[in-house]
Amino acid sequence: MPAWRERADGIEIAVRVTPRASREAFAAGTADHFAARLAAPPVEGAANAALVPLVAAAFGVPRRSVALIAGDTARLKRLRIEGDSAALAEIAHRLYGGAHDG
Repeated sequence: MPAWRERADGIEIAVRVTPRASREAFAAGTADHFAARLAAPPVEGAANAALVPLVAAAFGVPRRSVALIAGDTARLKRLRIEGDSAALAEIAHRLYGGAHDG
């Protein structure tokens, strides 16, 4: 899967999470995923809980529009972001600096 792909009701993104980071950040990663650095530890869903608001802020959507759909216990996760798929894809494109064909 590329780092993101459009869906009828939004986009789906792949994210590689680095827990216990010194500061939180969400940015382009490789062609296959975004990169998220989280201060939360990878225990009892803390990192997943921290990832949702970080992604929501990056895409300018409410937290309820972001859902973890795969990778609950893995570093590589898939999330669905609901909303205008064209607008969300444009945000993803900007986060990558135009270097992705999502």
